[in-house]
Amino acid sequence: MQTETSKDVKALYEALLLPRIIELKMLRLIRQGRIAKWFSGYGQEAIAVGVTCALNEDDYILPMHRNLGVWTTRGVPLKRLFCQIMGKEGGFTQGRDRTFHFGLPERHIVGMISQLAAMLPVADGLALASLLDDTSQVAAAFIGDGATREGDFHEALSLAASWSLPVLFIVENNGYGLSTPTAEAIPVENLADAASGYGIFSAIVDGNDILAVQNAVKKAAMDARTGKGPTLIEMKTFRMRGHEEASGTKYVPSELIQEWAERDPVDRFSKQILGEVSEEEQSAIRKRLEQEIEEVAEWALAQPQVTSSLERELNDVYAPCSDGESSREDHLSHSGSPENRRFIDAISDGLGAAMEEDPRVLIIGQDIAEYGGVFKVTAGLLDRFGSARVRNTPIIESGIIGAAMGLALAGWKPVVEMQYADFITCGFNQIINNLSTTHYRWGSALNVTIRAPFGGGIGAGPFHSQSMEAWFCHVPGLKVVVPATPADAKGLLRSAIDDPNPVIFFEHKKLYRSLKGSVDAGSYRVPLGKARIAREGDAATIVTYGVGVHWAMEAAEAMDRKGVHIEIIDLRTLIPWDREMVFASVKKTHRLMVVHEAVRTGGFGAEILSQIAEQAFEDLDAPPVRIGAEDTPIPFSESLEDDIYSAKGRLQDGLDRLLAY
Repeated sequence: MQTETSKDVKALYEALLLPRIIELKMLRLIRQGRIAKWFSGYGQEAIAVGVTCALNEDDYILPMHRNLGVWTTRGVPLKRLFCQIMGKEGGFTQGRDRTFHFGLPERHIVGMISQLAAMLPVADGLALASLLDDTSQVAAAFIGDGATREGDFHEALSLAASWSLPVLFIVENNGYGLSTPTAEAIPVENLADAASGYGIFSAIVDGNDILAVQNAVKKAAMDARTGKGPTLIEMKTFRMRGHEEASGTKYVPSELIQEWAERDPVDRFSKQILGEVSEEEQSAIRKRLEQEIEEVAEWALAQPQVTSSLERELNDVYAPCSDGESSREDHLSHSGSPENRRFIDAISDGLGAAMEEDPRVLIIGQDIAEYGGVFKVTAGLLDRFGSARVRNTPIIESGIIGAAMGLALAGWKPVVEMQYADFITCGFNQIINNLSTTHYRWGSALNVTIRAPFGGGIGAGPFHSQSMEAWFCHVPGLKVVVPATPADAKGLLRSAIDDPNPVIFFEHKKLYRSLKGSVDAGSYRVPLGKARIAREGDAATIVTYGVGVHWAMEAAEAMDRKGVHIEIIDLRTLIPWDREMVFASVKKTHRLMVVHEAVRTGGFGAEILSQIAEQAFEDLDAPPVRIGAEDTPIPFSESLEDDIYSAKGRLQDGLDRLLAY
C-alpha cells in the first residue's frame, strides 16, 4: 500500500521528468529539421519545477525561456502549449509571439519579453498588489546570471527593498551568458552577494537538487508572507545545451559538461527516491510520459499554420473600452459652479476625483508624497488618500513603470508621474516593449497612465524641455494625450485613467501656472480620440495641440483684424487622432497648416500632412505648411530658444505663405 509520502514523491518525480521528456522530443525535432528553434533548459529542470511546487497555486511566477517546468507543473494544457511553441493554430498568442513570451492570468503566470530583466519590476508590482489587497500572494521572478548586470535587476531589488515586497528573485546561475562564461562577465563568485547592497535576504542553493530548491523557496516564501520582505535566491546550475539549440556548445570545455552531467537533476532525484519509487515504477512513468508527449507533439505538428485578418489584428492592438471608460461621449456631472482654475489645478483636481471615485487608482513616482512632486501637482493628495496610494519611489524610472504594469495586471489603475518627460527615456524599454505589446500578444489589458511634464519655454535647457510625443505615436498599443486647456486637462486625464490601455499623458510645464480657464467642478470625462474646434474659420485650418493651440490663437486673432478667419483644430489626443474632424475642416477651408513645439523632422505634424496628401489632396488649394522647432537640442538660453529654436516665431510667416499661395 502506498503512503501519502510515496504518492507525493512519485508526483514530484513525474513533475521533474515531464519537462525533460519534452526537451528530448524537441531536440529530436530540431535535428530532424521539423522545428526551427528551441531554447533548452536541459539540466535545469529542478529549478523551474522545484520553485513552482514550493509556491501556492495563486502565487505569481514570472519565468524565462528555459523554465518549461513552470508551465508543465502549473498544469498548462499540453496541446495548446505545443501549438504555442511550434507557432501553430491554437497557441496562446495566436502566432503573435513565440515560445514563452506570454502570460496566463488564470494560472498566475506572466511570461517574459526578450529584453532580459524587464519582468523583475513587474514582479514588484504584482507583489505590491498583494500587499495592498492583503492576499498573502508572493511573486517569484526568474532571471539568468548574465541579466543580473541589467539595470532592471538593480532597480527591481531597490524597489522591493524599499517597500519590503513579498517577491522572490530566482537567479539561475548556469555558467554562461550566450557564449561568455559568467566568471568573465561578473567579477564575483556568488551573485547572491548583490542582495546585501539592498539590505535584503539571500540564499545560495544547489539548483540541481530539487529538494534543496523546494526547501529554500518555501522558506523565502514564508518570510515574504509574514512581512520579512524579498529574498534573492541564487541557484547554482549549468546549461547543458547551447544558448539556443543552433548555437551549439563548442565554446564549453568538454570536461565541464561531463562534470555537470554527473550532477544531472533528474538522474539524481531518481536515485534518491529508489526506496519509495522503484526502478520499475520509474520506468513505467517514463514510458507513459514519452508516449503522451510523442502523441501531443505529432498532433501539434499536424495543426494548420496561424491565419488571421487585418481587421482582427488591428482590433487586438488595444483593449476595448467599456461603456464606463473613455470611448463614451462627453459625460458631465454639472455642479452648477464652474471655477476659474489654473492648468495645474485642473490636473490635480482630476487626480483627486479619480482617486475619490475609484479606490483602485493610486499614484507612484519620485517625490510625489510629502513633497507634492517637483511641480506640486500631487500636493495634498497624501493627506487625503494616505501613503498606500500616494507612494514615493526611488529614482528608478524603468522600475516604476515595470511595477505599474504588475499593478495593472493585478487589477489596479496606477498613475505614474515622471518628474520631467525627458526622464521617460530611462523607462523606454518598459513602455515600448512591455506595456505597449501586451494586449496584442496575449490579451491582458494594462490600465497604466504615465503623466509626463514636457515642453520648453521655461529656460530649462536640453534635458528638461523636450517634446518627444512623436516617439510614442510610432508605437502601436499606446495612446498619447496632450491637453491644451484646464478643462480638457481634467477631463482627458479622467478618461486616460479609465482607459484599459497604457496612456502617455503629456502636460505642458509652461501652462501649469500661466494658463487659467473655466473648469466644471463636477466629475466629467473628455473622450480620447475626439478633437475640438478651438476657433471656427473659413480661410485656412491650423491643426495643433498643447501649447501650439495658444500660439495659433494669437496668430488667428491677428488675422481676424485683417478680416481673415482661421479655423483651429485642437487634436487633444494624438493617438488616436480625430481624422474625421481634420478632414472635414480641410474640406471647408482648403488650406492646411500643422503646428507643434517639437522639432520639425519626424514630428507628428508630418503624419497629419501625409494622410491629408494621400486622402484629401483634391481638397487643397495650396501646399500644406508644417511648422516645428529647429532640428537642434533645446538651448538653455531663453533668447536662443525664442529667437532661433522655437516654432512659435515661424508660425506667422508660415501662415502668410499659406494664405498667399
